[in-house]
Amino acid sequence: MTQLTDQPRLGRKRDLSRDPEILNAALEVLAEVGYDGMTIDMVATRAKAGKATLYRRWASKAELVIDAVACMKQEDLVPANLPDTGTLRGDLVAMVKPRTIEDAQQKLRVMAGVMSLLGQNPGLAEAAREAIVEPRLAINRMFLRRAIDRGEISADIDIERIAAVSQSMGAFRMLMLQKPVDREFVISVIDGIVLPAVGIDPAA
Repeated sequence: MTQLTDQPRLGRKRDLSRDPEILNAALEVLAEVGYDGMTIDMVATRAKAGKATLYRRWASKAELVIDAVACMKQEDLVPANLPDTGTLRGDLVAMVKPRTIEDAQQKLRVMAGVMSLLGQNPGLAEAAREAIVEPRLAINRMFLRRAIDRGEISADIDIERIAAVSQSMGAFRMLMLQKPVDREFVISVIDGIVLPAVGIDPAA
């Protein structure tokens, strides 16, 4: 009878410390060339890692993309770290910072890169929603609920729809019109669409 013994696995132990570099490289390549144009070789070159290193961690390009999107930098949702100016407009405008705009545009480019795959891959669709869409929606919901609690706006407003307005407008402008989502544009959406929708006159 042959005795069964544990055989050592070939190859070196995976260096987990390289994962953030590889995932960031994957996001950069994805934003530049899209999912169809992206290759494992391109990511390995960008991350200065061996292709074998990536394949030991991710069996396919799809798995790498799902992990990369899921691990995208999340906005800080701790209320103490978010603006609380005392008005809805003040809170919304305080979020229009260069870093915030840059992060949002990077996320939109990544979303554009995976659009062709979202309908075929529920895992990627969920990862994209949680990493790209949900963080900013959660902030907008919180600002709207604060305004309701202050009596600034009516409790009857449709929080979900209004919370999505600025993000949806930004996505349309960047992805369809190929125009930048800059500070001027975002504030124009706040003053021209969001505030009137909740019954606030921005001029006041």
